[in-house]
Amino acid sequence: MDNRIPVTLLTGFLGSGKTTLLNKLLHHPAMKDTAVIINELGEAGLDQIFANSQLAQTVESEHITDNTVLLSSGCLCCSLKDELADTMRDLFFKRSLQAVPSFQRLVIETTGLADPGPILADLMNAPVIESVYRLDAVVVTIDAAHGTQQLVQQAEALKQAAVADVLLLTKTDTASEAQIQALQEALTQLNPQATQHVVLHGEIDPLQLIDVGLFDYASKQATPQRWLRAPARGLGSHRKATLPQAPAHDGVHSFTVYLPKPMVWADFKKVLLTLCQTHGEKLLRLKGILHVEDAPAPLAVHAVHFTPYPPTLLEGWDEDEPISRLVIIGKGIDEAAVRDMLVQF
Repeated sequence: MDNRIPVTLLTGFLGSGKTTLLNKLLHHPAMKDTAVIINELGEAGLDQIFANSQLAQTVESEHITDNTVLLSSGCLCCSLKDELADTMRDLFFKRSLQAVPSFQRLVIETTGLADPGPILADLMNAPVIESVYRLDAVVVTIDAAHGTQQLVQQAEALKQAAVADVLLLTKTDTASEAQIQALQEALTQLNPQATQHVVLHGEIDPLQLIDVGLFDYASKQATPQRWLRAPARGLGSHRKATLPQAPAHDGVHSFTVYLPKPMVWADFKKVLLTLCQTHGEKLLRLKGILHVEDAPAPLAVHAVHFTPYPPTLLEGWDEDEPISRLVIIGKGIDEAAVRDMLVQF
């Protein structure tokens, strides 16, 4: 079990309902022991999150520290005024010094125009951050009425949806059935590995959003197949071929590469680094499971743009039929070149 603090990255285009969702989540008992970083520069600063809310009347003032407040619900909320990495380090050090409660997970809410790539890179590479935090999932809100159009017209919305682990279709009461269906189909084409949920007025079970990644917090067990969300069995002679893909959105598409065996991590990590260095500008996200000969358990690997993340050892987990595979999401990326690089190492 990886004991680093799991991080949920909550993003979504302007007006897609992140503020409403956060208000609902912060009321929920399942969010106890959760810290939330809210981008003060966006449309959902602390003042706006708690305005006209019962939460504004339940702040325990003795826990106010700088830009951080503790709510009676148990959620620790912090507005982002400096660099994200600085805020995350500050929260962790306050936690270690018991200046704030010992939160067990972190939710980061971004602005509507945020590119998730640099934020994910911070989680992977920033000093201190990568040693104490780990990415659990990227959760993206999408306006059901306008989402299909935004995917075509807004590069930020497209990137957000493409790298998501969980897609939330919001404001469905203002959309027609045809609009909802069209958006669902577009998102499935763009990011078939992501889980989709319909959300009305921000109402959703938090367990659909938190602890849905590589590890299950309740059972303390690794759940890499759920995290990867790519088929692993019954592939027959198609293991090295891509799964059937729908037309790409503005050059964004995903594909799965099944790797030959046996594999040695000491050799393959050089290939992974070369892949990131060569295709990093177009590599929106990579995640995979590797069965290697020089590790006592399978490895989970993850990369964003030019930055590969240190592998996570999946102790206590294995598959009936060990298959190493990588899910790659890219924008204008040369799929054939990537495949050749990965399967011929």
